[in-house]
Amino acid sequence: MPMEKKGNLLEIKNLTVEAAGRVILKDVILSIPRGEVAILFGPNGSGKSTLIKAIMGFSGYNITGGEIIFAGQKINSMSIEQRVKLGIGLMYQHPPKIRGVKLEQVARFLSRDTKKIKELSNELSLSEHLSRDLNLDFSGGEMKRSELFQIILQDPQLLLLDEPESGVDLENISTMGSVLNEYLKKEGKSALIITHTGYILDYIKAKRGCVMIGGKLWCVGNPKEMFGEIRKFGYEKCKECHEPQRIG
Repeated sequence: MPMEKKGNLLEIKNLTVEAAGRVILKDVILSIPRGEVAILFGPNGSGKSTLIKAIMGFSGYNITGGEIIFAGQKINSMSIEQRVKLGIGLMYQHPPKIRGVKLEQVARFLSRDTKKIKELSNELSLSEHLSRDLNLDFSGGEMKRSELFQIILQDPQLLLLDEPESGVDLENISTMGSVLNEYLKKEGKSALIITHTGYILDYIKAKRGCVMIGGKLWCVGNPKEMFGEIRKFGYEKCKECHEPQRIG
């Protein structure tokens, strides 16, 4: 599909990735149109986080085949910094704790809009955390809200969210879900979201879900319907019903 305003923001073509001497992803094909959200399900160790880290350009995740194309540019050999500047943002599953670096310092580095920083920190109940060291002694919910705060200030076109509800109570998920939903309503914003709990589906509008098992994408469909089937029958049922898929 030609890259145009309403075309694909992300295209992954036959992507094979090795890490620690093992093949983790095998010929993955996935596309995400501009303005759309895709949900990625799968058991632990299936390659979901590897896919996100390969898109982001983390070291140790070696692309041995295929291409990652973002906004019409092949990014296989680009640095993380270059990918961030192009418009890709990552919300970590396990955010780092950094002593001596205040959350407010990070916020001001990401955005010069002091009004936006104030309003967003209020929305995410982080106003009192701005003067604290980044994620140090933060609860699980505070860390995830802090991550969402930072990624929205970065203002990427593509958000990569690795289990945003992990270790977070329902009140925090509600707060984060509402803020994330408003962000994704902006024109051209897209996301790839990994979830195990499915709670995030109550707050965002996602058109497609897909399942990763053994480094391959096995099926695609309505994410809420898929999650209901996964809860009933487990992931292996996907392999019984479908051949590996080209998602795009």
